[in-house]
Amino acid sequence: MATLFPKKPNKHISKLYLITLITILCTFSYLLGLWHNSPTTAISGKYYGGGDCPHLNSTSKSTAQTLPTKPTTKLDFSAHHYLSDPLPTTASAFHAPPCNVSLSEYTPCEDVQRSLKFPRENLIYRERHCPEANEVLKCRIPAPNGYRIPFRWPESRDSVWYANVPHKELTIEKKNQNWVRYEGERLKFPGGGTMFPRGASAYIDDIGALINLKDGSIRTALDTGCGVASWGAYLLSRDILAVSFAPRDTHEAQVQFALERGVPALIGVIASIRLPYPSRAFDIAHCSRCLIPWGQNEGIYLTEVDRVLRPGGYWILSGPPINWQRHWKGWERTTESLKVEQDGIERVAKSLCWKKLKQREDLAIWQKPKNHIHCKKTRRIFKNRPFCEKQEPDTAWYTKMDTCLTPLPKVKGIRDISGGKLANWPQRLTSVPPRVSSGSLAGITAEIFEENTDLWKKRVAYYKTVDYQLAERGRYRNLLDMNAYLGGFAAALVDDPVWVMNMVPVESEVNTLGAIYERGLIGTYQNWCEAMSTYPRTYDFIHGDSVFSLYQNRCKMEDILLEMDRILRPQGSVILRDDVDVLLKVKRIADGMQWDTRIADHENGPLKREKILLAVKQYWTAQPTDQN
Repeated sequence: MATLFPKKPNKHISKLYLITLITILCTFSYLLGLWHNSPTTAISGKYYGGGDCPHLNSTSKSTAQTLPTKPTTKLDFSAHHYLSDPLPTTASAFHAPPCNVSLSEYTPCEDVQRSLKFPRENLIYRERHCPEANEVLKCRIPAPNGYRIPFRWPESRDSVWYANVPHKELTIEKKNQNWVRYEGERLKFPGGGTMFPRGASAYIDDIGALINLKDGSIRTALDTGCGVASWGAYLLSRDILAVSFAPRDTHEAQVQFALERGVPALIGVIASIRLPYPSRAFDIAHCSRCLIPWGQNEGIYLTEVDRVLRPGGYWILSGPPINWQRHWKGWERTTESLKVEQDGIERVAKSLCWKKLKQREDLAIWQKPKNHIHCKKTRRIFKNRPFCEKQEPDTAWYTKMDTCLTPLPKVKGIRDISGGKLANWPQRLTSVPPRVSSGSLAGITAEIFEENTDLWKKRVAYYKTVDYQLAERGRYRNLLDMNAYLGGFAAALVDDPVWVMNMVPVESEVNTLGAIYERGLIGTYQNWCEAMSTYPRTYDFIHGDSVFSLYQNRCKMEDILLEMDRILRPQGSVILRDDVDVLLKVKRIADGMQWDTRIADHENGPLKREKILLAVKQYWTAQPTDQN
């Protein structure tokens, strides 16, 4: 070695020797490592230290047993960390078979046969009467054979597929009133009505000549006994959002027509239970020959309208008995009965402290006071009805109506607006609702409201990256938010051609539906352990935030999902956000309902326990039958 590496460099040593030396050292190292890791060094027994390697025999047996065994054949890259298989009872797949085709328009809480068990007095039998637990269907409601994806808005306002709502009764019964016409494969809606033969648009113009419909002060409207909801349909182009309701009665499928047209509507009736809306919700309420006996039963029906009408709001009435001097023969009524009816309405309106603004031809308009200061001062003189003392104004789920007057929030001056003045639309959408700014909603501040609005803008933007159908403008029309809170989801979609029915579960800690209406949005109360008051195939899209966590110990998860399936249109989408463990259970059931499902990460990344489930209901219909 000394000759190879002399103290003084030898310039005559060839580079070849150096390369040869390096090669030898590398080869030696490789062979040493190969021998050390060779299978020949592994003992066929349980530990290292025996066999033909005497230099390993010094290793004690007890110590050697702790050393890992080397692979003898091939490397194993399989995962060895996994959960044990679930028990057979939990692993079994959920299966919901199709229901009979006769149930294609089944409305569980407004079932015609069940309603016959209840009193007909005051139309109680037409109210919500839901099935008992043992009567709840465990099958999926089919679409009728030939069902087609509805037309997109605004075409849907004027046309729907006949196969989707196969009813011709109104085309005959209302033939001369231009409600609906049957033309080939379509049902056409000319926009007519019993009291607006020139069309809904001209009728709304007539209303606009009496009150201001253009400055944004009127945004939310209630249409009682709505027919096919043409009044609400034509208000939409004026940025006025109407909730239309009508019972499931002899006018077959009128609410179903409205929904198929892309117009907000619910099955409902004003009978003995409060309407499912908070107090001070609507800027205007409307009745066009809705056949509600407003002056009867101590004025209880008009008193309920007063509860949901905003301070300074309007009530519009057309049809009997308005302008009875001209129409009494056509209505086949006596002048005496019509005069008695109108006098009764005038008397009830006066007892509510309403002011009759105008009556022009077939229209009459009353206005609710902006506060109750004057009303309280004149109670004894004008025999105003007594104020309610104990009832909570916003409680409306299975709450009995009363003839007492719902008191408005107190104000300081005669010109002040009870509950606070609302901004005009569209500023109303993002302004802090008076219920929030006044501290009426426990735990919700103006800062929380503004943060929630920004949060949902971010969330909806993320939704559109994972659900391309939601991102496609015009693909969806009717949307449902199952747990709306402050309406942030709906507010984030305000520029899209959609409307959102904001549901506030009655089990929520805070009743926020009033604040949703103060934003210029619409909604209703709901207990998701029961069916919703709507027809099958109502919604294109359903959204739910923590719904199943809320109802986890209240009712069965599969019952809620089957109700969602009932009201969701074929090829409609669902987005649910919840804890990952909850969503895994939801996914198992949804897969058994023939939904295409997947779970995506939270918008803030995969480390969040809250995940997002995306689902699409498959297109399927009932089988063809021999019946025409």
